[in-house]
Amino acid sequence: MKAVTIRGIEPELADKLKSAAAEQGKSINQLTLELIKERLGLKKGKRYSREYDDLDHLFGRWNEAEFREIQAKIDQERHIDPELWE
Repeated sequence: MKAVTIRGIEPELADKLKSAAAEQGKSINQLTLELIKERLGLKKGKRYSREYDDLDHLFGRWNEAEFREIQAKIDQERHIDPELWE
């Protein structure tokens, strides 16, 4: 790997880099590399982050009200009846 030195960094920029790196739990070098790659379009996306909806045309989708209704029924079924466990 090549080493590149960047000169002329103002104290304000250095402070911003340092605090941003600390917030993200990264080194300044790691953060700087990520920022450069992102700006140049070289940042790789997550490999398997796509959400698929290939079967929606067969099964449809729930709207928010339907989801809440179904989730309420599921939550109700998850209730543990103490009488059954005595």
